[in-house]
Formats: sequence, structure tokens, C-alpha cells
Amino acid sequence: MPELFSAPVLIAFAVCVAAAASTVLGSVLVLRAHHANPRLLAFGLAFAGGAMVYVSLVEILAKSHGSFMEAYDDKTAYAYATLWFFVGIGFLAAIDRLIPNPHGGMEGDGRANVGRIGLLAAAAITAHNFPEGLATFFATLENPTVGLPLAAAIAIHNIPEGVSIAIPVYYATGSRAKAVGATALSALAEPAGAIIGYLILAPFLSPFVFGAVFGTIAGSMVFLALDELMPEAKRYSVGHEAAYGMIIGMGAMALSLVLFK
Repeated sequence: MPELFSAPVLIAFAVCVAAAASTVLGSVLVLRAHHANPRLLAFGLAFAGGAMVYVSLVEILAKSHGSFMEAYDDKTAYAYATLWFFVGIGFLAAIDRLIPNPHGGMEGDGRANVGRIGLLAAAAITAHNFPEGLATFFATLENPTVGLPLAAAIAIHNIPEGVSIAIPVYYATGSRAKAVGATALSALAEPAGAIIGYLILAPFLSPFVFGAVFGTIAGSMVFLALDELMPEAKRYSVGHEAAYGMIIGMGAMALSLVLFK
């Protein structure tokens, strides 16, 4: 592997940081909001749910299958990806049992519940960003002509992920700074993944580990979207904000993936 402060390593790390920074752009929508609007919250939660379900089933689960394919035949790889997908669902279901889900009105417990959902969304997306940082860094380090398009694709689909975090955090806290800060912390997972991967994890990384990580993340994000985000979006919806938000979230994520496929 190249030396830590060599030009290839620094370039790969810079590319990773640039891709991660686009997550913060998702908070622009929050910054433009003058107050915490329940209809905006409904749309934002549903947008997050749609984006999470789409990217999990179309992209992240496919990455899990592709990683397992490097070590196993297609049928075995698909079985492992499916297994780890449901491990991820079980993991989030266990967290849901351990952390009670408060339900309330527009104030008090309602805000606490939205704050909890925002934290869970941030945690799920942060977990997703960590292996993305690894992938971007090592792909650019090995071959910049492969790493740069990958980083561009990740940068684009980081924008709706930023929206997914920022809107519930803004509604729960009323603070634009906290909403932007939450997206920034999530974004840091990508360069952190690159650094940790380079310094510590590189000898232990394998197709099986990547496959298990991506499968677990996909399952976790789908469970979070269906169990937390969509029901809460429907609760605050006055008209069709939940349905439109989910569809637009899926569409935004799909467009981000299609542009650099």
C-alpha cells in the first residue's frame, strides 16, 4: 500500500471528503424553511422513507450480492445477501424493542418521537456512509478513473440522504444549526471510513465482510423506513404529502443512481 502522506493517498482521501460534503447540501431545504411546518415534516419523513427503501433494495442489497459473488457462486451469494438483509431487519427490530417509541401530538412527545426518528435515520445513514467511504477511497487509490465516477455518484445520492436527516432534526429541535450539524456528522463517516480502513481494517476486509455489512445496512434501513418514517409521515400529513414525499424520495434517489450508472 502507498505511504500515508503520498500523493495517491491524499488524492483518494480528498475525493472521499468531497463526496461526503454533498450530504450537507441536503440541509439547504431546511435552511430555507421559515418554521417547522407539519406538512413539510410529513413530506420530509416520507421523502426519507422512499429514498431509504429504494436505495436499500436497488443499490445496497445489490452491493451485498456483488460482494458475496466475489467469493461464492451466484445462488450462494444471493442466499447470503438475503440472510444478512434480514439480520439487519432483526437488528433494528431489537433496537425498536429496547428504545420505546413515544407517540403524542404535535408538541411534547410528538417532537420527542420525531427527534428519535431523526437520530435513528442519522445512525442508519451514517452506518451506510462508512463502507461507502471505504469503497470510494480504495477505488480511487487503486484506479482514479474508476474512483472519480464512483465518488460523483455517491456525492449526488448523498444529497437526498442529507434531506432525510435534516428535516426531522430541524422539526424536533427548531434549530437550523443542529439540522446542518447532524448532516455534517453523518457526512464525516465517509472520510472516517477511509482513514480507519486504511490504517486498521485493510488487512481484515474481505468480500464476505463487505457483503455482510451492506446486507445488514439494507435491512436496517428498510425496517426504519417502514416502521418509523412512513407511519410518522402519515400522522403529520394533511393531504397527500406522505405519498408524494415517498415517490419523490424514490425518484430523487433513482435519478442520482441512474446519472452515474
